[in-house]
Formats: sequence, C-alpha cells, structure tokens
Amino acid sequence: MEECISVFDMLKIGVGPSSSHTLGPWRAAERFLNELRTDFEINTVTRVKVDLYGSLSLTGKGHATDLAVMLGLSGQDPEYIPIQNIDKIIKSIEAKSEIHLGNQVSIPFFILQDIVFNKDFLPFHANGLTFTAYFNNETEYSSTFYSIGGGFVVKEERENAQNKVAIKCAFPFPINKASELLAYCAKENKSVSEIVYDNEKSMRPETEIHHELLRIWNTMLECMYIGCHSEGILPGGLHVRRRAFDMHQNLIGLCNYSTPQEWLEEIRKTEVKFRQILKWVSCFALAVNEVNAALGRVVTAPTNGSSGVIPAVLMYYMVIENHQAGENEIKKFLMVTGEIGSIFKKGSTISAAMGGCQAEIGVSSAMAAAALCELLGGTPAQVLMAAEIAMEHHLGLTCDPIGGLVQIPCIERNTMGAIKAINAAELALATDANNAKVSLDKVIDTMWQTAKDMNSKYKETSEGGLAVAVNMADC
Repeated sequence: MEECISVFDMLKIGVGPSSSHTLGPWRAAERFLNELRTDFEINTVTRVKVDLYGSLSLTGKGHATDLAVMLGLSGQDPEYIPIQNIDKIIKSIEAKSEIHLGNQVSIPFFILQDIVFNKDFLPFHANGLTFTAYFNNETEYSSTFYSIGGGFVVKEERENAQNKVAIKCAFPFPINKASELLAYCAKENKSVSEIVYDNEKSMRPETEIHHELLRIWNTMLECMYIGCHSEGILPGGLHVRRRAFDMHQNLIGLCNYSTPQEWLEEIRKTEVKFRQILKWVSCFALAVNEVNAALGRVVTAPTNGSSGVIPAVLMYYMVIENHQAGENEIKKFLMVTGEIGSIFKKGSTISAAMGGCQAEIGVSSAMAAAALCELLGGTPAQVLMAAEIAMEHHLGLTCDPIGGLVQIPCIERNTMGAIKAINAAELALATDANNAKVSLDKVIDTMWQTAKDMNSKYKETSEGGLAVAVNMADC
C-alpha cells in the first residue's frame, strides 16, 4: 500500500503534553462527535462514557488524556483554542458535573464515572479508547479509536479495509522508502525539499503551502519565546522547575523586544562560542518542551514529547549558521523533516507506546539532522545519511516517564536529540555517502524490529525504568 502523508500530517499544531495521549484522543473525540451528528440527533444524547485502554490508561493522567477527551467532546479545536480557556472549561465541567456536548447540548457528565481507566490492552494498538453515547430512547452507540502516534487516529475496521485494497498515492513522487526518495532526487536532479514540494503542490495551492509552513514555524518560534520567558514549576506533582528561563537570562540578559521575531533578531546579534552553542540549543529545546508539559501550544514534530528537537535545530541554523536565513530556508527545512518523518511512520512507528522513545526523540532527531544537512549544502545521499546516523544512535531508547508525565526524562531528551541531530548532519557532510555501510531503510527496519522486541514496560506504560526506580513522593 502506498500512503500519501503530507508535511502537514507530520507537523501538526496542537496542545501539549502528548500527541498520542492528548492530541490523538482529542481528535478522536471530535470524530466521535461527527459520527453522532451524521447518524443520530445529537440533542437526543443523554450521557457519554469514555473507556481508555492500555497506555492511554496507564499514563493517561500524566498525559492529560482525560482533559483531552473532555475538551474534544466539548467541541473545542486543539489548534485554535485559546490556551487560557482550557482550565476554565475543565473547571466548569467539574463544578457543574455536566459537559456542553459538541458545544451544542448540555448533558450530565461525572468525570470519575464517565472516564474509565482500563489497564488492559486492546489487541489492535496500545493506545485504544472507546466512546459510548446513550440516548433518550434507551439505545446506545459505541465507537473505538486508536491513537497511533503523532496525533494520527485510526479505526480498526478502516485499517483492515485498507490492507485488503491497494491504494494508489496521488503524489507525482509516491515514497514509502528512503531508497525511492533518493532515486527520485537522482532522476529529477532535485533536492529532497524540491521533491517534497512537488508532492505538496499536487494537493494544495502554493500560496497555501507557503502560508501553512510559515504558520508552523511561527508557532514553533512563539513556543520557544514563551518557554524562554516563563518561570515557575511545571504542573503534575513532580515539582520540576522550568530551566529555560534561567538559562536564557544567563545567555542574553535583559533585552528590549516585544515579539518573538524581535527576540530572534536580538539573539542573532549575540556572539557565541562552542559552549554557548550547546547552551543555546539546549535552551531552545527545553523551552518548547516546558511549554508542552504545561499544556501549551506546540507543533507535533513528529510527536509532542519530541516537539523541541526540530525547532531547536532550525533555530540553531538561523542564529548560529546563517543569519541571513529567511522564509525560503525555513520552508525547505520543514519540508525535509516532514518527508523523513513520514518514511519512519510508514516503515516503523512514531508511537512511543509501540516503539519506546526511539520512536519519538530518535525520529525527531533524524528528521532534524536530514533537514539541517540539506540547508548546509548536503547532497540527497548525505541528507539521508544524516537521518540514518541520528537514528542509529537512538536505537533501543526506552519510554519510561516518571509518574506518566512528559517531564522526566522527556524534556532533557529533547536537548540530547537536538545536539545529536547537529552532530549527525556534520558527520554526514564530512562523509562520502555513496560508501555508506548502513542505509536509512536498513536502520528503519532495525528500529521496527527493536520496537517489537522491546519489553512492553518500556513503552510508555510507566511500569519500568526510571518510572519505577524513582518515587514521585521523593521528587
């Protein structure tokens, strides 16, 4: 099966802290509402119940899965909801014991009864959830969804149907494997970003591509800006202190700027040495994931838990490598990241519940490494090598969040993924990629095999690793 995955499928704007446990369930709730509107009269619904299964249940509290389904059922859009409204809506549901279903009809909703955390796993995927609506004529309707990582949501029957019918991708350059991408680049004498752009143009106008890519970047930039200017303790009970604020102040001091764009230009004026480069990249990555942990707006890239890597590396290019970089470089970078991410999704997984943290930080590091390599002048072969190197050194990385929160070790891992991406790009640029010993396709295959071999307690269940070695009460 050939699957068309757009850059905008891989880079989604949403709310933290998790793409698979927050954004996915939120979108699933939206789809359930659409089913109710299509097949029933929504004003005849008297009650809605949500059953969470597997990883969504085991780490759902720490990942705000319960909040996400309530917001989704309320008819809120994660891409556009004012962040300050989230707490108000949740508190209203709690206080009134009712939910404004689809923003249309108010029905009783008792959180402890109507959101059920079932620790058992559904067979299709580790992240399953079932919505059940009850009607005034005493009938009921249930629908099950699976959040498969990166905010992607599927239904089992639809997946099974797709497996039986070959679907032809409408892209002029359909890509399932890195080798196919490389072959197109050679045949067309184009860069990776140019191939991706041709595919995107087959789906939407160029003006829309331009606008949406810059909207993604501006969301990333604003997220870094907010993270670098926010103090305090992150929510969740681990009492994790925000570090990006202090790190940023130590690096740049107090400056006069009022917008993220002015802030970017101010940073470009600073003189940096090697140690400061490490600090800046870490600061950018920390900033994003602290915002993510506080239920702020981020770009899923390819997941929320790994959302700090790609903006940190792109920011590194703009403030360290190329002060003249502008919209053209930003768009190229994002298009390359999207394509590399889609190849990983098709050949392996971007779900930590399926593959551990190698599926999140590992993939995001590979995406960023490839994009940076192209902007630094790498050939298509070197671009793919950069992605391979980055993933090769994340193989086997487990997902073991303490307390089910996307904080420890998740936030720091974004800084490591970003630094590894820069290192991988430089290694690829210094290498004859035609003599590569390990292809990107081979490392993706290995990643998937590693994911299948990995013990389930290291796959976003908080039942192994640091999650059991560290007691929340001691934090």
